[in-house]
Amino acid sequence: MRKHPEITWEKAPDIQSEIKHLIKKLDFSFIESDQIYCFRSNYSSSRARARIWSMPRIWQLALNIKPCYIIEVLSEKFDNLKADDKTRVLIHELMHIPKSFSGSLVPHRGRFHRIDSRAVELLFRQYLKNDK
Repeated sequence: MRKHPEITWEKAPDIQSEIKHLIKKLDFSFIESDQIYCFRSNYSSSRARARIWSMPRIWQLALNIKPCYIIEVLSEKFDNLKADDKTRVLIHELMHIPKSFSGSLVPHRGRFHRIDSRAVELLFRQYLKNDK
């Protein structure tokens, strides 16, 4: 049986820069951009293009750190996307960050919200307008 290559991660300064730009242009002022860390992974078996990782409150207390998030783009699925689609994926991930910036995550469906293609597209259009 052939073993799959082990997943690897590397810092992604290009994604970090794009995230900071999106936060500014979409007026996500509740997001502390210096507490967002971006990585690119290789050899992941996930079907996702990107994912966001949280730092729950118990870990913040144990490690004596502020709330933070990691945005991981999965190289094989993300890097070949068109620029606009990359932007949409990153907007989607940012939408998982709650306004409280507590270290928790907003689910795809809630009582008063949805993180779906329609919601992402609305923010993407707003971004295009604000980026002129």
